[in-house]
Amino acid sequence: MGQRRTLTALIDAIIPADDYPSASQAGGEVFLDRILGAEKAAWTPRLLEVLQIVDTAAADAYARPFADLDAAQQQHLLDGLADDQVVGWFVALVNHGYYADPGNGGNNDAVSWRMLGWDPNPAPGWPDVVVPQLPAGAFVGPGGLLERYDAVVIGSGAGGGVAACRLTESGRTVLMIERGSYPPTAELAQDHLRNARTDIGFDHRTLVSSPGNPRTLLVGERTVVLEASDPRWGSNANTLGGGTRIYGAQAWRFSPEDFTMATTYGVPDGSALADWPIDYAELEPYYSQAEWEIGVSGSTAGDRALAHRSRDYPMPPMPLTAPGQLLAAGARSLGWQTLSVPLAINTKDYLGRPACARCSQCVGFACPIEAKNGSHNTVIARAAATGRLSLLLETQVERVIVDPAGRVSGVLLVGERNGRIWRSQVLAEEVVLSGGATETARLLLHSAHPGEPNGLGNNTDQVGRHLQGHVYAGALGIFDEPVNDQVGPGPVIATNDFRHHNPGIVSGGMLANEFVPTPVGTQSYLVGAGLLGRHGLKAKQELRRLLPRMQRVVGPVQEVTSAESRVRLDPAVRDRFGMPVVQLSGSHHREDERTQAFLSARAAEWLRASGAGEVVMASVRSRDAGPSSGQHQAGTARMGADPATSVTDPLGRVWGHDNLRIVDGSTHVTNGGVNPVLTIFANSFRVMDAFVGPC
Repeated sequence: MGQRRTLTALIDAIIPADDYPSASQAGGEVFLDRILGAEKAAWTPRLLEVLQIVDTAAADAYARPFADLDAAQQQHLLDGLADDQVVGWFVALVNHGYYADPGNGGNNDAVSWRMLGWDPNPAPGWPDVVVPQLPAGAFVGPGGLLERYDAVVIGSGAGGGVAACRLTESGRTVLMIERGSYPPTAELAQDHLRNARTDIGFDHRTLVSSPGNPRTLLVGERTVVLEASDPRWGSNANTLGGGTRIYGAQAWRFSPEDFTMATTYGVPDGSALADWPIDYAELEPYYSQAEWEIGVSGSTAGDRALAHRSRDYPMPPMPLTAPGQLLAAGARSLGWQTLSVPLAINTKDYLGRPACARCSQCVGFACPIEAKNGSHNTVIARAAATGRLSLLLETQVERVIVDPAGRVSGVLLVGERNGRIWRSQVLAEEVVLSGGATETARLLLHSAHPGEPNGLGNNTDQVGRHLQGHVYAGALGIFDEPVNDQVGPGPVIATNDFRHHNPGIVSGGMLANEFVPTPVGTQSYLVGAGLLGRHGLKAKQELRRLLPRMQRVVGPVQEVTSAESRVRLDPAVRDRFGMPVVQLSGSHHREDERTQAFLSARAAEWLRASGAGEVVMASVRSRDAGPSSGQHQAGTARMGADPATSVTDPLGRVWGHDNLRIVDGSTHVTNGGVNPVLTIFANSFRVMDAFVGPC
């Protein structure tokens, strides 16, 4: 009884009542009971510790329990516990429950959203459309597997989707294996706590669950075990369509310099910077193919990094929003050029799917009307329409099989159905890897055989090296008047003025306005920037004021790669199927921090020129956070012209294995100063074109 009184008093001190309900009045206890009762029962001891800490502090300061203190005393006590990590975790959890979607139980009747004037739905309402579905007959279970297929494709993201499409349309039978499931769109379109943009400790709905699927991180001599909910785990969506089902869909081309980084800048000390074995001109036709076959909206007007294009975009860009108009004026005052953000999102009906409805929750969520173009609703749908595609979900590939002659001959599979683990072998003439840079490297390393005892394709110790993603630069601005009209998806204006050739800087990157953030995201951004308190009436009311006045400008840094930023197999830790887990080590290069600081300063300059009265730049990424990876992960299986310094040849074939190809970001030598997904789509079209012939 005493603990329950303390709990109620504590969550109401974190979010008190005013004209709008307190945390408990909005269902905060229901929220906590629900998650602690089942999903996160392991958090219960931490919660009890928090209650003990605040009651002990109250007794020490006032000789009374926390629940018996007046409001001022409770706030004073919480202020004094601001540096306590476990209390800080709980304060953040309560805030997340209050500002998240009503389905999580802490925001009854969306009271906090009404308080903030935030609505996830498009202003005109959702259009009445029929959403295309993949044919049920394309899905197969373990019992329906054939002994042999013409090809096996591992992973269903951008690269794997293209591979499956081109293989099936060439007349081949294909088994596509996806480690994740295919949740209904409704499950991926509204949960604000279990998506890839929220890090409060919940498993993302597009990730394999934490229990039994750890990774480890080397920090000096110490090994840290990471659960999938830890940001350092390096998540990459596990669901049919991979990250393209829930991504923000920025569809940028790499620039010519992105393929010649070593030639353009030299090789910094401690770096493994290198040129690609192909150039922009070779990939350009496939960029065009990807833009038209996947569906990209955009415009080249104002692109200072513009290179040759064989075709314009198939769809016009998103119209400028209110923040976009302010930023356009600010850029003009600075003499900067701006352009529309290219998006794999429909701005008109395209390829049988509708135009974007402009809702307020896009990145991290599945599109309710499939106006966002991913592999699942484009190339995989095409592959399924041939009748030659079999989709096997919730299945892990343990090993790529190599026959006694050293030729790749199939895969070993493992999965769990109805609480029982099953295993199977499938043979194939061709195998295509597209599991993402981290898991592709893991699979190659675990597929060692007598001819390659250190891993498939790893006789020169290149597999797993050069892991990279994107360190992010940017700034947050607060304007005097409301500026955010909450019209999605958000990014409508960018500058490419700083992609390359910045004095004293190795490379650079694109800067753009950010996606419309959720209330949870806004609260987290403002707290992280030091502009919002974590608890109390003032924090609640200040969030009301700041949410419509906040705008972020962000962009990815072209990273300078390191051979020591890498993926290995952990020698001791196994997953639930007994397979060695990924061991991550290394970090980003010091040059990345200099570039991040430079671009963050440009973002702050842009916001100030656009009218922001208060600006906070992004903090420098900690080197203890491990290697950069996540949704933009790349490297680990570099393509190249020399087997001594690369894993695949220029056509994605693993050296020594002409029937084993890689089509994900792991083959990227460098990862550009923009989102890499269009390059993954395009390169997969190129690799498969060389294999099966042009369309």
